[in-house]
Amino acid sequence: MRRGGGGAAGVTLAVLRLLRPGGFGGVSAGRTLWPTPPRCPPRRRLCSSGPPWRLLFLGSDHFAVESLKVLAAERSRAGGAVSSLEVATLSADVPVADFARRQRLALHAWPPADVDGRFDVGVVVSFGCLLHQTFIDKFACGILNVHPSLLPRWRGPAPIFHTILNGDTVTGVTIMQIRARRFDEGPILNQALHTVPETSTAERLADVLAVKGARLLLDTLRDLPRRMADKREQSPTGATFAPKIGVSMSWMVWEEHTCRDIDRLYRAIGWRIPLRTTWMGRTVKLVDFAGRCHISFADASEERTPGRVSFHKESDTLAVRCKDGWVAFKAVILNKRLTAADFYNGYLHQTLRRPGGLAARDSAAAAFVSPPSTRPPDVGKRLHRD
Repeated sequence: MRRGGGGAAGVTLAVLRLLRPGGFGGVSAGRTLWPTPPRCPPRRRLCSSGPPWRLLFLGSDHFAVESLKVLAAERSRAGGAVSSLEVATLSADVPVADFARRQRLALHAWPPADVDGRFDVGVVVSFGCLLHQTFIDKFACGILNVHPSLLPRWRGPAPIFHTILNGDTVTGVTIMQIRARRFDEGPILNQALHTVPETSTAERLADVLAVKGARLLLDTLRDLPRRMADKREQSPTGATFAPKIGVSMSWMVWEEHTCRDIDRLYRAIGWRIPLRTTWMGRTVKLVDFAGRCHISFADASEERTPGRVSFHKESDTLAVRCKDGWVAFKAVILNKRLTAADFYNGYLHQTLRRPGGLAARDSAAAAFVSPPSTRPPDVGKRLHRD
């Protein structure tokens, strides 16, 4: 009886080992998550040789998926700019990983192993991880990034939110070359402008810029040698930083927020993080923003008191006084979602009718209040260098 790996049994065993299943959580860093066919020895190409390119894509969210879709379609097109496409993600439970599995693209845990000489270009979209120079040097043409702003404006992790929050009328997408250990400071290869609609939300703007960015990425790859030759450094002036959004940004400061501030804040973060205030010591989330409204009282001082809340029966909204006017919301969340009428009838009106002086017009029951430490978010913050 022969021993060893020869013969049909040995081949079968080798194949079974290749196809051995393993979830992302149990995979060591660098292991391919989707079986790939054996490769020829890697060869190093020059960036000046032109397409088609061997690509490694690094991404995470739905914004990144749009670029990956375009690259996958280009790989399938005869004479396209992409000859091979593989994917690496920080987690298996992200939209990019889901798309890669559906398309049967080779999927790697981060950091991927055996990168030397196997890829011409790296592409990073919404990856969220600083890259070291030793990794960047493994790609003949470096690593490209799709960034949803007109750099150097809005460097950082949340450019789309800050575009809306700041009231920018023009934005765009930038294809830049990744610079080691620095976010969004590399040279620019390509840019495209986009006019921001006055009522746009961050969610809708992200969808539009994802498509525009994917197309711009493909346009850049098709003409990469020339784009690399004509790349330009970012301007040292005009840089702004777009930090991550968080719950702290959602608190209303009725004495300081204007109607325009609240409109922009809601369109920037309201679809993801509800705006917040307090009523009688309880947190209230404000949803379904209805814009600016007009309320009048017999007592003029009542009309100018920040945080004053009133039920507007004609529009079925809660009207709240801010720094320079009134804004309306169609619903709130107080333990559960309540329409404006439900909140008024079940809480506001009932509390005001209780004995003991709560029916006074200037009582706490008639006003929304924000925590004393809350301040409105800074917009247009300049990027400081150490």
